Formats: sequence, structure tokens, C-alpha cells
Amino acid sequence: MHSQHVTYVGAFIAGLLSFLSPCVLPLIPSYITYITGISFADLQAEHPSHIVRRKAMLHSLAFIAAFTVVFVLLGASATYLGSFLQEHIGVVRKVGGVLIVLFGIHVSGLVPLHFLMGEKRVQLHQKPAGYVGSFLVGIAFAAGWTPCIGPILASILMVAATEGSIMQGIILLLLYSLGLGIPFFLSALAMHQFLTVFNRFKKFIRVFEICTGLFLVLVGVLIYTNGLARLSGYAGMLFKGIE
Repeated sequence: MHSQHVTYVGAFIAGLLSFLSPCVLPLIPSYITYITGISFADLQAEHPSHIVRRKAMLHSLAFIAAFTVVFVLLGASATYLGSFLQEHIGVVRKVGGVLIVLFGIHVSGLVPLHFLMGEKRVQLHQKPAGYVGSFLVGIAFAAGWTPCIGPILASILMVAATEGSIMQGIILLLLYSLGLGIPFFLSALAMHQFLTVFNRFKKFIRVFEICTGLFLVLVGVLIYTNGLARLSGYAGMLFKGIE
């Protein structure tokens, strides 16, 4: 299991990158206001009431649980399908590596790839009531991959497809969902602090976009050359040495 640590850490980082992507981060206040039904003024209060915090916590957990379920099911499916391709794993790995490199180039914006510019989004114009409604919005969010989050998620799914067991694919997408969900949950509990940090961070969004793209390119190259497996092997030896 130690040899999987590098891949698992990468999946969690990919979730964080998705949260920080330019088409997710600026919309966080809108998402939280929408799912909680709490006014933006109440949410961004420096010391929100107990009721506001409780509603924000429970609704955000329902929202996070929904997209986690969708992503984990996708991870299990990708690994299941990948198990049928094990006899051609070399070809699958190289094709996946090339696609992830293309995703990285697209995300960086340095070389726009117009065939990746399409956007698929499920719109819910009126949120259903209650926590079930927040869960349904989470499913819509998972289905509504934008050009920002789509390439990162697709890259993790490709890694999942090359994993040896369905459980490993599930863990990968669970960690990805945690990387995306934990900062969302913290933002819902502390909107005032989130807005303070966001206002400082937003001028660096373009730089961050380029770094995310380069990160994906690196992952794609590692997958193509089977370097990711070798890195995982080195990590496994390192952990054994520590023990």
C-alpha cells in the first residue's frame, strides 16, 4: 500500500487545484448562498450566529456528500473498465498520458485547444427545499464539469483506470473529493475569512492557472513514461526504510 502514497497524495492535490480553479473559486460564495438559503450578508458576518453556522455546515455536508458519491462511482467505473484493458495497459497508459498533457496545456491557457473549450453544465434554476435539495445540487455540480474542473477530474479518472483494483480507484476519487470538499466546507463555516483570503489571492489566479496546467503536463509525462509507477515504488522503499 505504501507504493500508492504518491498517487493518493496527487489525487488530493488535484481536488485542491479544482477548488482553486478560476471557474470554481469565485463562485463559492454563490454556491454556498444558493444551497443554504442564507443571505450573503448573514454568511459574511465576522461572527455569524449559531443557527447560521449550523445551517451552513449541514447544507455544505449534503452538497459535498453528493458530488463525492458521483465522483467515487466514476472512479470505481473507470477502474472496472480499466481492468478489461490490462492486456493493453502500455497503450492505455500512453494514450492517457498524452491526453493529460493536452489537458494541462489547455488549462494553462498558454496554447488554447478549442476542441476542449466546450462546457457541459446541469442547471438548477430553483433549488429543491431542504438538505435533499442541497444533495441534488451537489449531483448537478458533479455533472456540470466546466473546462476548468473537467480536465483535472478526467486526469484522475485516467489514473484510476490504470489502477489494479476497483478499491484503489474508489480511494483515488474519494481523496480527490476530499481535496475539493474540505476547503468548500471550511469556506461555508467561515465566509468572512474566505472572502478576505480570496481578495488577496484573486490577483494571482492567472499564475495559478499556469501552474495547474504545468502540474497536469508533468503528471501526463510521468504516466506516459511509467514514471508515476516508479515514483510510487521509490516512495514505498522510502516508507519501508523509515519503518
